[in-house]
Amino acid sequence: MLTVLVVDDELPAVRELAYLLGRDERVSAVRTANSGAEALLALEREEVDALFLDIHMPGLSGLDLARVIARFARPPAIVFVTADEEHALEAFDLAAVDYLLKPVRAERLGRCLARITTLREESSGPGAEAAHEIITVEQAGVTRRIRRDDVRFVQAQGDYARLHTAEGSYLVRVPLSDLERHWARAGFVRIHRSFLVSMDYVDHVRFGGAQPTVGVAGTELPVSRRLLPALRERLAATRLRPLP
Repeated sequence: MLTVLVVDDELPAVRELAYLLGRDERVSAVRTANSGAEALLALEREEVDALFLDIHMPGLSGLDLARVIARFARPPAIVFVTADEEHALEAFDLAAVDYLLKPVRAERLGRCLARITTLREESSGPGAEAAHEIITVEQAGVTRRIRRDDVRFVQAQGDYARLHTAEGSYLVRVPLSDLERHWARAGFVRIHRSFLVSMDYVDHVRFGGAQPTVGVAGTELPVSRRLLPALRERLAATRLRPLP
């Protein structure tokens, strides 16, 4: 069952959407707010599963509010509800679950709730919290959310760390040593003072020669001699064997 919060500065729109949501058996409670500031106060009082946001609101817009919520430790699912499509691309850059056009039809809302319910079930399964941890990053002035299990390896850059995924790389203001501690149980192993790798993406290892290396998704990374024993120990628990 879902607890949802509807945020819109137009009272008739709030009432209509709250009515439709309240008729759905997957929704247990509907909260409402008439501004972004009021929504933040409501979120301080109570945790909700999904947020239905109008985009065009005076003061704190729906997009502004979504950027704030993206930094929450456990952000609710975000659904934008608007009368136009011009912000659809930006909405999905903010990891919105859905984008509904006004007037909202009950059938379309039902599909949206089904998507939210599925995502919620996936994130609450055994080990899902660790596997689906979300990291908020910024790239070219745009805030994005990436999953930790999409990170192939991490590269130290001073007090920052660069997360490498299939789509690109993202700089976060977290030292590599902190990520090493926090992500150890998720399968990340320190192989060098500058690199942390996800064992799920390791293609091969080479221990022979002057410089041991690890292949991660086509990228060859150095392994320091000091950290070699720990890597060998982790490899012993996998089917991966060193190449000559």
